[in-house]
Amino acid sequence: MPDQQPGFDAITEREKGLHRGLTTGQLSMIAIGGAIGTGLFLGSGFAIGLAGPAVLVSYAIGALIALLLMGCLAEMTVAHPISGSFGAWAEFYISPLAGYLVRYAYWAGIMLAVGTEVTAIAVYMGFWFPHVPGLAWITGFGGVLVLVNAFNVKFFGSVEYGFSAIKISAIVIFIALGSWVIFASPSGASIAFQNYFAHGGFFPHGLWGMWTAVLLALFSYSGIEMIAIAAGEARDPQIAITRALKATVFRLVLFYLCTLAVILAIVPWTSTASTTNQSPFVKVMTATHLPYAAGIINFVILVAALSAMNSLLYCTTRMMFSLSRAGHAPRRCGRLTSRGVPLAALLLSASGIAVAALLTALFRNAFIIILGLSLFGVMFAWLMIFVTHFYFRRRHAAETLPFRMWGFPYTTIVGTALMAAAITTTLFTQQFRMTIICGIPFLLALTAVFLIRNRRAPAPDQPLAEESLTT
Repeated sequence: MPDQQPGFDAITEREKGLHRGLTTGQLSMIAIGGAIGTGLFLGSGFAIGLAGPAVLVSYAIGALIALLLMGCLAEMTVAHPISGSFGAWAEFYISPLAGYLVRYAYWAGIMLAVGTEVTAIAVYMGFWFPHVPGLAWITGFGGVLVLVNAFNVKFFGSVEYGFSAIKISAIVIFIALGSWVIFASPSGASIAFQNYFAHGGFFPHGLWGMWTAVLLALFSYSGIEMIAIAAGEARDPQIAITRALKATVFRLVLFYLCTLAVILAIVPWTSTASTTNQSPFVKVMTATHLPYAAGIINFVILVAALSAMNSLLYCTTRMMFSLSRAGHAPRRCGRLTSRGVPLAALLLSASGIAVAALLTALFRNAFIIILGLSLFGVMFAWLMIFVTHFYFRRRHAAETLPFRMWGFPYTTIVGTALMAAAITTTLFTQQFRMTIICGIPFLLALTAVFLIRNRRAPAPDQPLAEESLTT
């Protein structure tokens, strides 16, 4: 029970040692960097194929879930700004097993999500170099971003800020340019909002197709929870978190819904429903016949994928660091270099790149396979964030908190129900059945390992926060 746990100060002390070098702006960009990447630029084509123009409703539902999640995250992060974030909160407010499961499921999911980004990078580079094997791009770009994360958190934040600034600027330009193309088209042209209702209507695959595409929307929005993880290295977490969360939600909703609205108006949805050969953004720019537009937008989405991969590597590294400090992973993963980086945790977390390289070499549709496998960890983590929020509020019901989630408990109940429904939906979809079929046994295996370790041996000594590796 939560009231039998030691004070949260013990967990904070256990995870100290990371350098607080991230500014408020960098914190926002880290979340944007993780959430605006392959899910929008490549995965949106798959979502359009599932829902047609109704994908706008799908992403609106996903945005609602993300908004509710951000409210819960903000309240708990302001109270406990540490890198273990929702894993540490679940450990303290629910049980050590819950914290163990959340952190490992999320770590595994994000590790594989790194693979989706680097696999997408190979697709984007194929636009210019169709005869170069994708494996070359995966290993090359993967190695560079591992080095970026290995330097220090301030350098990582600066690189991520630059990456995110480029793609945010490009998205704004894309929306503006696309809107001009739509409204400047003559009456009766193929480019118009009438494309929303052509080729089978607004719901060509019915309500089920629209709801199934919500899974892609959730994958696309995943990354916003990174703010909670990065709070452990923010200079002024209480102020930075509340500002960053509000800005992130607004930008994500604006960028996702507006860009999809432009895409669906310019190119019929039947022409953009693809994920394996080219981004819908490139197809739209090709359709406008503007000189060099397709190549420029392909460069931008390449930067977006690099940005997302950079953020994902950061977060999965910190989650492995938290697991190590809790005694659930090798001790070396909890040690820090002189620059404050858990290098061993980074190298272990980068194994997702190797998985992506292997699957890319073996399967033509590697992106879909990796996406399905990675989705469970993210959705389970989101579900547990909502559940943890119930326990958090119960413990602090009589206290005055710096930030409170609006509409509690109804908003938290709605978020929990929608996430539970989304996870259940994967079992009934051909594209995502592997998500839950692999995810549930993975949780059961983790539970068995946890119970066996805690029955046979006393809790391991925690590595000291001051331990470091000299680089």
